Amino acid sequence: MREIVTLQVGGFANFVGSHFWNFQNELLELAEDPEADPVFKNQALNMDVFYRYGETHQGIPTYTPRLLSVDLQGSLGSMSSSGTLYNGGSSVPSSVMTWDGNVTTQASEPRRKNLFLQSLYQEEQENSLTVENGVSGGENGSRREVSDRDIVEQLENNVQYWTDYSKAHYHPQSLYELSGSWIDAHKFDNYGIGRDSFSGGLHGEEMSDRLRFFVEECDHVQGFKFIVDDSGGFSPIAVDFLESIADEYTNVPVLLYAVRGPGSVIDSISQKHRVSRKLHDAVSFSRLSSLCKLIVPVGLPSLSRSKASKLLCIKDEKPYHCSAVYAATLHSVSMPFRMEPLGPNADSTYASGALTVNEVVQMLSGQARQNMVTILDAAMPAPSLTGNQVEQSFLRNLQPLTPEVSEHVKDLQSVESMTVLGALGTGGQWASMYEVKGMVHAAYEHAITRPMFSHLSVAQCPLPIPLPFPSIFGNRVGQHGELLGTPVMGSSSRGSLDVHSIPMAARLRSSSAILPFLENRLGDLRKFGIARGGPGAELLRSWGFAKDESEDMGETLSKMIAELNPRSQMSSDSD
Repeated sequence: MREIVTLQVGGFANFVGSHFWNFQNELLELAEDPEADPVFKNQALNMDVFYRYGETHQGIPTYTPRLLSVDLQGSLGSMSSSGTLYNGGSSVPSSVMTWDGNVTTQASEPRRKNLFLQSLYQEEQENSLTVENGVSGGENGSRREVSDRDIVEQLENNVQYWTDYSKAHYHPQSLYELSGSWIDAHKFDNYGIGRDSFSGGLHGEEMSDRLRFFVEECDHVQGFKFIVDDSGGFSPIAVDFLESIADEYTNVPVLLYAVRGPGSVIDSISQKHRVSRKLHDAVSFSRLSSLCKLIVPVGLPSLSRSKASKLLCIKDEKPYHCSAVYAATLHSVSMPFRMEPLGPNADSTYASGALTVNEVVQMLSGQARQNMVTILDAAMPAPSLTGNQVEQSFLRNLQPLTPEVSEHVKDLQSVESMTVLGALGTGGQWASMYEVKGMVHAAYEHAITRPMFSHLSVAQCPLPIPLPFPSIFGNRVGQHGELLGTPVMGSSSRGSLDVHSIPMAARLRSSSAILPFLENRLGDLRKFGIARGGPGAELLRSWGFAKDESEDMGETLSKMIAELNPRSQMSSDSD
């Protein structure tokens, strides 16, 4: 068994994770649905890689994500921190034996479930009755259809928490709130605040205990998939956690996604706040990257105006929207981790190109140069394998979700790992493995520049679109993600009631195109924090970094740049 343990730290990381687990939940349901398309039967996918078996206190079997989610107290909305399957004891604390005076309990009213969560609960109750009594729920179909439209409308307008649209059931060890952290999330926006808020507490030990619970029940952990919202105070929390992981699980690779929503890069009004943001970005990246095998920065300043959204209708101000795109891409690049490995002469009708986390890490960071900063690209939805110039256009459709990268870079040492899911061929049918591999090979043959090495993973199973997925598809996207000849009239966007699945193409790319991202962080660190008289030098000291530690972070960034461009002036130590 090659298990993966997933960690989600911070608000936007959990928004991304909620969509990710919705995709997995939808795949599991479609695999058991006798009326679903056979392409969803997952014959070559092992979902146990991400999931664990267990049972409730009543002995009822469970199948839940192997996940540890960390967020601020009060971030779970209407969901209990014990999840929904294991309804443990009361949240009222036991008597305090060291105090014999009066005790007053202050409790807020529980948040009311929205229409989606109410319908989810009702559906589960009906399914339970069906199993127990053989009662059919088919007569409720028309009511549900109307209700679904109400659900979609409410989600579009009222998502406040990541739990508002979560379909998944979680183990009680999965959901960890940082107790005593009733902090305004908008003010929890820099490295120093996170460090000051949670230093010296028991949070790190408690988080490690919960992680240990999931790791110790695994046969062989292939890696940690770590998603962190690095836009603010969660960065130092993640750094401390990663240091603990490095000490306890020395040989287990960490694949780190540093995610952030568009709202985190709004231009600051004051010079002081701009300096703080610049230094946070430099410090956060330097510290996080030193504690993982591969780091993937994810999050564009404006996803809605990017080339990646040309077939989408994104509202940048909604984390619910942006996180869906990033989650779909993370789902795609993680698909090889759960593919069943094939023998050297074997072939599969449904999936090929299995990889482990360690193999991806070694492929992208261990080739001719040691570059461990990777670009994430996506085509959502991926183009059909039809048309006169599909080979030329396929690679052009892959657009970066990593910020501050160069376009049209000729890098002869670049390395890529591409995944294509559910590609559509002639007549809107699912393309075969052979057709997809042939098209991708032809695309690279026609490309002006080719990577030094490229690995291809293909699955015939497309990305399923679950009910709570936001209405972010443009009006030229069809039911199965095909590009329609004419726009659908009446609406500029389409959602899960109109689009049921889409083909996806995603790519992890080790390339010198990441240089602007690295150079900007090193330049800001030197200008504002390290240079004599820098306006942020005192700020760094208040965050707990002495001058030599700041210089060490600069040296780390400088070496990353030198690895990609030895002649870069940024890789020198001069200010």
